[in-house]
Amino acid sequence: MSESDGLIFAVVFDAKRGGREIDWDGVAAWTPAEGTLWVHINTDGARASDWVRAESGVAPAIADTLLEPGDHRPRVQAGDGAMLAILRGVNFNPGADPEDLIGLHIWIEETLIVSVRRRRVRTGQMIRERLAERKGPRDVGEFLVMTCELLLEPLADQVKQIDEQIDAIEEALVLEAYDDIRGPLREARQLTIALRRYLAPQRDALARLAATSDVAWFGAENRAYVREIADATVRYVEDLDSLRERASVIQEELTTQLAERTNKTIYVLTIFSAILLPAALLTGLFGINVGGMPWVKSEVGFWIVLAGVPILAVVVIVFLKLRKMI
Repeated sequence: MSESDGLIFAVVFDAKRGGREIDWDGVAAWTPAEGTLWVHINTDGARASDWVRAESGVAPAIADTLLEPGDHRPRVQAGDGAMLAILRGVNFNPGADPEDLIGLHIWIEETLIVSVRRRRVRTGQMIRERLAERKGPRDVGEFLVMTCELLLEPLADQVKQIDEQIDAIEEALVLEAYDDIRGPLREARQLTIALRRYLAPQRDALARLAATSDVAWFGAENRAYVREIADATVRYVEDLDSLRERASVIQEELTTQLAERTNKTIYVLTIFSAILLPAALLTGLFGINVGGMPWVKSEVGFWIVLAGVPILAVVVIVFLKLRKMI
């Protein structure tokens, strides 16, 4: 089946957790009596956009929302026996940044599912594979629960990876491997902030979905499953908050340690400068080209001055110790 016209795939569910794939002609000929129809489309195809607007039976305002460009903030809107869900999932496309989450727009009626994406998202393909193995959803309620579950799983892996990365950074900080910390710490903080920004609205959307009771096909069992997913999302958001705080503490500690190291370096240089200052002053005086300089004509004058330099250095060191400056 080609995606050039926007149809990624279309499946009619059966009663045994499987499905029968159809093309555009099959979509046009489908009737609710055949079973639940799931149409998964890419809006880059003109035919897919035309079908959503003119043939799907979806209200114009909902069609505009489904086909809107960009990945919008997660939300759930239910009423009149149907539901609009905008959710986000991890971007597994080659070269994608981990924090670049992909939006999945879904319209669900009792026997019709229309899911829209602009970029590839694994969730749709994974449900398609489960249907092929007869492990898929039996109805639209189970489809929505499975979608929420599959969208959450990769986010859990991302949170775990950040946690391990923060642990490694803390260990490097203890070992004072400062050069190995800055880049990974910046990446961890950036990823944590981005995931938290995207995951928090999804948490709210799932919580609202779990509380939805005015859609007949989304029963108490479905809501219970979504409530568990929402609770897990809350935990991941809390974990991200904790990781962000840990990263901030590490950043502050790193800044403090680098400042201390810089201060120590400046302190050592200052001590050396103080020790050498009398010698520099002495040699500077003897370098002026005027009359009256002592030992100018003496054969041992150079050695007298040379011996005086370390004596002055010792005097300065004793003075600094007496003042408890070193």
